[in-house]
Amino acid sequence: MTSVLETLLQRGMIEQISNKEELIKELQRGVVPIYIGFDPTATSLHVGHLLPVMVLCHLQRAGYKPIILVGGATGMIGDPSGRSTERKLLSAEDIEQNVRAIKKQLGKFFTFEGTNAAVMVNNNDWLKELSIIEWLREIGKYFSINYMLSKESVKRRLEDKERETGLSYTEFSYMLMQAYDFLHLYDNHKCMIQGGGNDQWGNITAGIDLVRKLRQTEVFGITFPLVTTSNGEKFGKSAGNAFWIDSELTSPYKFYQYWLNSTDDDVEKMLKYFTFLELDNIEQIISEHRQDPSKRLAQKILSSEITKIIHGEEALQKVIKASNVLFGGEIKDLTIDQVLEIFDDVPKRELDKTAISNGINVIELLTKINLCASKREARDLVSGGGVYINNEKCANINYTITLESAISERLLVIRIGKKNYCLINLI
Repeated sequence: MTSVLETLLQRGMIEQISNKEELIKELQRGVVPIYIGFDPTATSLHVGHLLPVMVLCHLQRAGYKPIILVGGATGMIGDPSGRSTERKLLSAEDIEQNVRAIKKQLGKFFTFEGTNAAVMVNNNDWLKELSIIEWLREIGKYFSINYMLSKESVKRRLEDKERETGLSYTEFSYMLMQAYDFLHLYDNHKCMIQGGGNDQWGNITAGIDLVRKLRQTEVFGITFPLVTTSNGEKFGKSAGNAFWIDSELTSPYKFYQYWLNSTDDDVEKMLKYFTFLELDNIEQIISEHRQDPSKRLAQKILSSEITKIIHGEEALQKVIKASNVLFGGEIKDLTIDQVLEIFDDVPKRELDKTAISNGINVIELLTKINLCASKREARDLVSGGGVYINNEKCANINYTITLESAISERLLVIRIGKKNYCLINLI
């Protein structure tokens, strides 16, 4: 039987392991706790956070105990790892609000019952009790400046001659706080493993060293690849905009579309990272996908699976129905907000309601909103079956459009041919 560690390695979800041979032995000892931390820097996690979450889910499914740490204290400081500039410090009130929101989101992924029930903790509960004198005497003395300067996240910032931003003492201290978290979780939860992104390696090994020095015990660290797209863009961002897990910040429809737009070069990796499909199944999907990439089979499966994991089956079905509208599906049962979202990127026109309050001929409408240069062109399009009103074919040149034709008497979706849409907003 393949171990969960081997499975994660085969899926490409683990990149570094502090001591693989000993870690394998540790995982064979039973319900081993493993923790991953998430700093509450926003009111929601974004899709760039999903890989650590999925790793922890795989481990719980295999019988191990997840400890989900929300960094109420470390979030007040800001992790310099992987950053070229210092994070903006958030207020205590903002951090507290973010902690509540992220706890709720993370709670959807894990089981909090049974022998390997997940545990959720906040490092502010123990770090806030330490005075600066205690901190320096009990923790700081175990870390030399040379040791801390050798860490890649620190070196990169100090060597950045272009920005010359350096590294504040606040950020410099972050490594010790994360190291202390590992010690605390070892003492109180017998946590033996910490996971994090590749940029966390320095912080994780600092924790390993601290536990070894103070408890004469070997604990372990694993890291996950920092996910980028095939063109090198940071995963989860598009033109600087994050795709959030919170449906209020990124709707299920836009979330689904994000994954649906995955490139052929990326989709196999994403299926391994962000679904629970077996590797044999993924291999079969990719093989079938390559026979006709234009059908986008792999992307459709990826977007369906991850949307279901994050937003649930009911939301997925609504999203699929909405997505079908772009390919001629039914519009009349959709809400105004759904229609606006689906056609967010199509050309738009505004038209005074009075122009159609008594009815307007379809030929006149097409020329009035400049979709056709002349009435002759409009007649040819309509009579040839190339015009659709709210995705219903309009082949009658005498057809009259009224307010009742519009969605909630506010929107008209005009389609010319197969894909040329225009959204008419009645004002």
